[in-house]
Amino acid sequence: MIKRLYSDDEGFKRQLDQLLAIDNSEELQVRKVVASILADIQQRGDAAILEYTAKFDDLSPASVSELEVPDHRLKQAYIDLDPLVKEALESSAERVRSYHEKQKQALGGGKNWTYTDADGNELGQLIRGMSRVGIYTPGGKAAYPSTVLMTAIPARVAGVGEITLMVSTPGGQVSEVVLAAAYLAGVDRVYTIGGAQAIGALAYGTGTIHRVDKIVGPGNIYVTTAKAMVFGDVGIDMLAGPSEIAIVADDSANIDWLVMDMFAQAEHDEMAQAILISTDGDLLDEIEASLRDTIENMERKNIIEQSLARRGALIKVDHLEGAAEIINRIAPEHLEIALVRPEQLLDLVQHAGAVFIGNHSAEVVGDYMAGPSHVLPTGGTARFGSPLGVYDFQVRSSIIKCSARGSVKLSRNSAILAKEEGLHAHAESAKYRVQG
Repeated sequence: MIKRLYSDDEGFKRQLDQLLAIDNSEELQVRKVVASILADIQQRGDAAILEYTAKFDDLSPASVSELEVPDHRLKQAYIDLDPLVKEALESSAERVRSYHEKQKQALGGGKNWTYTDADGNELGQLIRGMSRVGIYTPGGKAAYPSTVLMTAIPARVAGVGEITLMVSTPGGQVSEVVLAAAYLAGVDRVYTIGGAQAIGALAYGTGTIHRVDKIVGPGNIYVTTAKAMVFGDVGIDMLAGPSEIAIVADDSANIDWLVMDMFAQAEHDEMAQAILISTDGDLLDEIEASLRDTIENMERKNIIEQSLARRGALIKVDHLEGAAEIINRIAPEHLEIALVRPEQLLDLVQHAGAVFIGNHSAEVVGDYMAGPSHVLPTGGTARFGSPLGVYDFQVRSSIIKCSARGSVKLSRNSAILAKEEGLHAHAESAKYRVQG
């Protein structure tokens, strides 16, 4: 059902590389399809959107305007929510908003800053929210209202001018909870458009739909490929791959909790990854036995079984340093440290999207309720990527205001360096300031 690996085996590094590898053989054909869709949207705008909506979502509106969900529809979806769902959604929204307000304050309050040097030159930075941001989220059978909160609220806190949400609605199947989440998060415009065509509409505009400055949010391989292909015309958050968790545990951990945390990750899809690492071989034996016993009760048993068989593993290490080395090699989206003294490992971890510290910190609370955005780097990109946050929705401009005295000194040295680089006009431009 699940692989057992041992870090002291001669072939361990090769085995780990194979475990982390993802088959991208489908990508070339997908890119051809997506390229055709994007080019068509660039050329024909609204007309192309209507054709693809009919083809892929089985909807035939007379105009793109009919695909926009009116504000009163969002409010009504919120009003009609089951009271328990409404309370949970409100609590999540409040916690996400509170966390990102604090994040904004930690970044300097999102305020412009300047300082003046000894020569009277004023230097600093202008910080502004982006003008327009587009968010993508599934919204049919696989509906993720949590993604709406985790993307739109940081954007709103950052001061984004207009937020447009694209919600896939195959066959016209609309998630009321997604619409309610959009209302709570303060989304400005919602369109029932999915797939690569939604990304194209956001990236290039269509006549009815405004072009945005950045696109965020997860989707299937067509959505992810489209985001990769429009990057440069617009900004994107990241290229999300299969979801993943790595857990480091000792005998202080609750076996049932660990098993369910692995199942929770594995049930996403067959390519999701759940890895548990421990210095305790007996613990790994217990985990493996419990995985086999407990899986029979899971509604998504078939998906979990395939996920664990393909990309899951229980890894025995000799010491915590070995566990940290593996974690930093994986750079997991989610890391749970279920140790009696979790800080011992935390000090050694360099790469992880989100870290859940101690036995009571389940990854699932990060998905829904903790506060930080659950949009995280996957596929090892935590080596250079970070969780989605306020900083992803802000643009910064450097401020340089030279005094008369400061300009002479700066220009003189600039002319010297420009001459060394062979840029004559640069040097002359600087000299003019020196000569007055």
